[in-house]
Amino acid sequence: MQIYFKKLKADAILPKRATNASAGADLYACLDTPVIVPAGETVMIPLGIAAQPSESGIAMLVFPRSGLASKYGITLANAVGVVDSDYRGEWMIPLHNISQEAFTVTHGMRIAQVVVTPVLFPEILETDHLNETQRGCAGFGSSGITTEL
Repeated sequence: MQIYFKKLKADAILPKRATNASAGADLYACLDTPVIVPAGETVMIPLGIAAQPSESGIAMLVFPRSGLASKYGITLANAVGVVDSDYRGEWMIPLHNISQEAFTVTHGMRIAQVVVTPVLFPEILETDHLNETQRGCAGFGSSGITTEL
């Protein structure tokens, strides 16, 4: 499988893996001037790229970079972004600043990462009955936060 990336701006940087075993490929900001992400706010950051995977049965999942999140409080506004295999527009990253200080994004900064995964396309059916399970309708937190040792 291949993913073809088109540079929409001459100075855009194609995704790159930090090591051969990296699950994700780093995504780079493509900016004419630095952009400030104020504390508590979200700013859309362009990447200057568009993509076309060679297969349709995949999704390109965009995750925060752990270093930006843990050291600077910079994460994704949507937790995980989904780029569908048929999307051909420019990739944009909604960076959200959960810290108390403004953060400056500069051109070429690694701001997110993309992980490619296969997807299933189930047939959606309506029913009047769902099977009973041990959990049933027990909702959020119903299994507790600790386990028995």
